[in-house]
This record gives sequence, structure tokens and C-alpha cells, in this order.
Amino acid sequence: MDIKRSTLYYRAKDNLYKKIKEADIKDRIAAISYKHPYYGYRRMTAQLKREKVRINHKRVLRMMRELGIQGKIKRKYVTTTNSKHNNKIYPNLIKDKMVTSINQIWCADITYIRIFNGFVYLAAIIDVYSRRIVGYALGKTLCPKLTVTALKMAIATRNTDNLIHHSDQGIQYTCKDYIKILQDNGIQISMSAKGNPYDNATA
Repeated sequence: MDIKRSTLYYRAKDNLYKKIKEADIKDRIAAISYKHPYYGYRRMTAQLKREKVRINHKRVLRMMRELGIQGKIKRKYVTTTNSKHNNKIYPNLIKDKMVTSINQIWCADITYIRIFNGFVYLAAIIDVYSRRIVGYALGKTLCPKLTVTALKMAIATRNTDNLIHHSDQGIQYTCKDYIKILQDNGIQISMSAKGNPYDNATA
């Protein structure tokens, strides 16, 4: 083929050197990712440059993809419980209580759902025995109307005789409109201890 033998040898050595160097960089990327799991390829490139590794961000991105490494997104914690109020607090009635059928204990809570441009809030009421959602409501704010809507849905479809309603001490569950609906329907009111999410873990 009219090619010098030395040309092939030098090329092989060069390729081997590149492979070793790339493997070393990948090891560094893996180590940095373990220590800083929230680093994306841009921050990873900056860290490598601080460690005297000359490399561009496109190559770092390719290597991270080959390694299956992706920077984790730090999730903003969204508070759904506001217990700083002067409303009446009720005792916990469900601690160590055995549940044998539906409509004995309902647990209520609020969570949030991340959407493209923010959050929506979900108020849900679950039957402890069947684990069925008996009432729910979605809204853009944490106003008491959200929980009231979920409660009205639950009451409209279920028997409330000898029922205990359990929730946290959030203002949405201690407001007068919510408490009045519970009392008007003969529902016993139970609440978790302050700062104890395990009391309402079912919901």
C-alpha cells in the first residue's frame, strides 16, 4: 500500500494515548459528579478547568452522556402547611386506633404538583381503610376554599356516621368554614401534633 511501517506505529501510540487521557478525564468527571451531583456539563467544565484540565464544554457533555451522568435539579421545597394561627386545635383521636371498615377515618392533606411555569396545589382526602381518595380539589393557591371543595366532594359521596376526620394543624383545616362543615355533618375532628408529619402519614 506504499505506507511506511512507522506511520502505523505512531498512529497506534497516538490513539492509545488519547484513549488513556479520555479515560482519565472520565474518571475525574465521575468523581466530581459523585461529590457534586447537581453539576451540569457547564459547571463540570468549569470544575475541570480549575483542576487544570483543558477541555471544552461540548466534549464534557459528550463524556457525561457516555457515562450516563446528568446533573440533578435542585427542587424548591414548597410549604403547604401554615400552622401559625390562633384557631382552635383539636386532639389526635386516631393514634393506635384500629380501622376495620370504610368511613371510619379520613385523612386530609395538601401537596403540590410541579407544572411547566410553577405549581398547582392538590387537596385530597383519603379513606384510611380502603386507601381510596374520596374527595379532592386542584387550585393555584393555598386558600381554604381548596380544602373545603375537597371536603364537600367527600361528604356528598360517602356516609359520615361515626367518622373521624384527621388532618394537620394547617390554617386550611382549622378555619371556621372547614370546621363548621365537619361539625354540621357530625364528623369528629382529629389533628396531628404540631411539627409531627408521621401522625398524618397515611395521607
